[in-house]
Amino acid sequence: MRASKAKWLLVFGLLLSATSHAQNIDQIRDADPLVITGAVGTQNTYRYSSGSNYSSPLSNTLYANLNISIYGFAMPFSLYYTNNNLDFNYPQISFSLTPSYKHWTGYLGESSMAMSNYVMNMSFYGVGVEYNDGKRWRGGAFYGRLRKAINDDPTDPFARSAQYKRMGWGVKAGYGSGKNYLDLYLLYAYDCLNSLDETWQNRVAPQDNVVVGLKGCVTPFRWMNFTANAAASVFSSDTRAQKVATETSFDKVFDVRYSTLMRFAGDANMNLTFNGFTSSINYRFIQPDYTSLGNYYMSNNYHSLGLSTSGTLFRKLSLSATFNGQADNLTKEQMYTTQGFIYAANASLRCGEHLSLAAGYNGYLQSQADGVCKVNDTTEVRRVMNSFSFTPSYAYDTELLGHNASLSASYTENKDLNKFATGESDVKTMAFGASYGMDIHPWELNLMLSLSHQQSRGFKTRYSSEVGSLTLSRSFLHEKNLNVSLTGTLAYNEVRRQSKNLSMGCSFGLGYTLAKVHVFSAAGSFNKFGDVNITKTRSNLDMTDISLSLSYAYTFSLLTIKSKKHRQQDAERKEKEMQESVNRALKQ
Repeated sequence: MRASKAKWLLVFGLLLSATSHAQNIDQIRDADPLVITGAVGTQNTYRYSSGSNYSSPLSNTLYANLNISIYGFAMPFSLYYTNNNLDFNYPQISFSLTPSYKHWTGYLGESSMAMSNYVMNMSFYGVGVEYNDGKRWRGGAFYGRLRKAINDDPTDPFARSAQYKRMGWGVKAGYGSGKNYLDLYLLYAYDCLNSLDETWQNRVAPQDNVVVGLKGCVTPFRWMNFTANAAASVFSSDTRAQKVATETSFDKVFDVRYSTLMRFAGDANMNLTFNGFTSSINYRFIQPDYTSLGNYYMSNNYHSLGLSTSGTLFRKLSLSATFNGQADNLTKEQMYTTQGFIYAANASLRCGEHLSLAAGYNGYLQSQADGVCKVNDTTEVRRVMNSFSFTPSYAYDTELLGHNASLSASYTENKDLNKFATGESDVKTMAFGASYGMDIHPWELNLMLSLSHQQSRGFKTRYSSEVGSLTLSRSFLHEKNLNVSLTGTLAYNEVRRQSKNLSMGCSFGLGYTLAKVHVFSAAGSFNKFGDVNITKTRSNLDMTDISLSLSYAYTFSLLTIKSKKHRQQDAERKEKEMQESVNRALKQ
């Protein structure tokens, strides 16, 4: 009896020490009782450069991984040895179990529950339950730790920034379908004062927070719907602050203090669908200092308006356009108001079976408006960025050859619009590219050629770059388990009146898989480069880089105890394969 009890305690301890994932009760029942798998391997790299000295040009790595799975709960172990450094990792204490039965789901350990993004988007460590009938009714609740305390020694000069242990609970309830619904969310989070050393308590203020969120959707017509998501947050930046003497409506659920703020956030969207086009209008508003302790981070003090539309004409032409404008300084207490506008338009056309064309435009405008101070013409921030692109592509395949070719052209301008600007930060860039790929089907050989040119002009300077590369790749042997690739590259870069650099090189890759469990690979590169500026006394490729890497990996399965369901599936599969073999023999 004692031995049996000890055995189950050991299994339970292993489960608690493993990082486990969501488990449905039916999945646990059907999972294999025990599976032990792993991998061992090595990677060795040699590097040489005539321009720099590596402290250790030879790098060696040995590794071994072992994964033990008990009814779907994974416990990974790993061992790494790199250049005389040994690192051993074992399953950390992190437990997560999410059983489900019919319409109910339970949460135990490290979990997360979907809520409004203004209320909570972080995980919790605790317990929870959720109900969803799949039709109209849904709800849930949780209680747990939102973050751990960081309580390093205050006298340590390298101590991490202190933080309190944060606890919280939340509930949610909703009714409705995907077209018409309403959901309510509530979160209360608070810092535990005694989770920090007294010295830290004098430096870091504990906080608490109540957030109420409401999210809904209304669809009056098939071609129109409205969605809204809003939240109100009551946040105390220091729970040690004096309470407000005047009675408030929050007294029963929250202590209102002189450090307490109430802020709002939300967004609204209208979506339209008409004649194959989908359009939407959205507005977002987040007040300054809006805070939810259920979120890792959230920007505030801004509002934005967005418009978008997309659709297809004649089943060949796809169009899309977007616009978004944003501004901060909602209370006009900042020196200036920063405004940003993003806009884009894209089109793609399919011309027959082989040719397609794509074009696009993207723009961005940043500007300043008055705040507490008037905008100064000489220091005003006002910039614009415009980018245009055009990409035609062609694909054609025959029994012997497959062809794939494409061209690309783009122009980007980044300009300071301040009327007193000297143009020192303005940049214009033009880029052109071409690529051609060919598959030789009888030889199973792939060839890829690419060329590119880029030219950028700034204030009293000009930069240009030309790059060309050719790659050959092929698979060998009956099972195509030997892969070989070879690449050659030539590049030329020039900064006008300053430098000219040329580089050329080649690289190879080799991979071989044996019996599906042994993987051998090798890779190497050789590059020559140097300054070829004719004003230099030496103008040649006198710099060399060499790299060579060899690696091996072996994956194995030590032990597998299959569940009854999986044993039946294996038997059925073998029986099916045998029957197919008999049928083929009879046909012959």
